[in-house]
Amino acid sequence: MRFILEVTMDDEALAKDPAGELGRILRYWGGNLRHYALEPGDGAVIHDSEYREVGRWGIDDAT
Repeated sequence: MRFILEVTMDDEALAKDPAGELGRILRYWGGNLRHYALEPGDGAVIHDSEYREVGRWGIDDAT
């Protein structure tokens, strides 16, 4: 299996404060992952602090 996290950095919030906004995203999803089985096919859309879609994470089979 492989965990994939993809975030587009040219979003307004990420361009303004990339380290702060990316840190917020990582803290949020790091704490939220316990709600998932973490099996291939699991994943979710990632939003910035203003709830704009900026990416997604997912688990793939890596085969």
